[in-house]
Amino acid sequence: MKDLFNAVLRLLVKIALRLYFNKIKVSGKENIPKNHPVILVANHQNALIDPLLLATHTNLKPWFLTRAAVFKNPMVSKILHYIRMLPVYRVRDGFSTIQQNQQTFEATFEVLKKNGTVVIFAEGSHSIVRNVRTLSKGFTRMAFGLKEKYPQLEPLILPVALEFSAHKKSGSLVIIDFGKPIPVDMPPSKSGLLTKKVQETLQSMVVEIPDEGYDENLQKILDAEVDVTSKKAVSEFLGKGNIIESVDRPSPIKNKLMKVFHFPLYWIWLSISPKIEDRVFESTFKFLIGFFLAPIYYLLLLILALESPLGSWTLSFLIMAWISLLWNKNPQE
Repeated sequence: MKDLFNAVLRLLVKIALRLYFNKIKVSGKENIPKNHPVILVANHQNALIDPLLLATHTNLKPWFLTRAAVFKNPMVSKILHYIRMLPVYRVRDGFSTIQQNQQTFEATFEVLKKNGTVVIFAEGSHSIVRNVRTLSKGFTRMAFGLKEKYPQLEPLILPVALEFSAHKKSGSLVIIDFGKPIPVDMPPSKSGLLTKKVQETLQSMVVEIPDEGYDENLQKILDAEVDVTSKKAVSEFLGKGNIIESVDRPSPIKNKLMKVFHFPLYWIWLSISPKIEDRVFESTFKFLIGFFLAPIYYLLLLILALESPLGSWTLSFLIMAWISLLWNKNPQE
């Protein structure tokens, strides 16, 4: 029953993501290992959107390590575990809680023992800054702990790069790039080398705008309409000033029409937006509003189209809402 529920949920979320974003490009799927324990290590730029993309655009059926704070409510904890999430404790949660991570590691070992997949965002937190931050060592501890407990297993680290043309906007472009798997073929005493190798691999895949002069360089990239999701294009522009991959700035009318035909949902977003403290969660809240409330909104319009005197007008409005959603496109940011 749990597997069926998760399969249906993944399908619904995948459809919703395809409608929320203008385009989702996936590359490197041939690098996804088969019949191996997989520890998927990805950069983390867009809050809940990142795990949703990884859960729905692979056939790995992954488990996710999630900050322990969201597991405090027993009922919420059961729901999160049901949808394949496990708590990870950090120093900020209290030093005494760190020991509880051993239970989480034991749970991941059982997942990986069956050639399952565990996703870890090794940067430790999310940020819309376009570069790879220093990776924590949790994934190496997991890999070597698995090999110690089950020496016959051969875990692989799968690096994944996530890129967004506009982190906080719908109608944007997403890139999911699966890199070549990295074997855990060194002794635990060399765990630092494994961390360094994964760090360097991710840096070779993810768009890198240096921290020094970051805002100025990002604005130059956007003004020159360089494809901000292309590592090659950004590197060439920052290094030599050449524009090898550019994007057209979409007409604002597309996004405005989407808002008009979804005004009740847009109004809900406007009422929630000022209360969001961490702006990285903007896209998450927009997506969740659409995922849970858009079907109700469309159903109400359909009922009005069938039952009200203004049926033909309401039906036309509903069709335009669908068209504007598919047509929606936002510029880079």
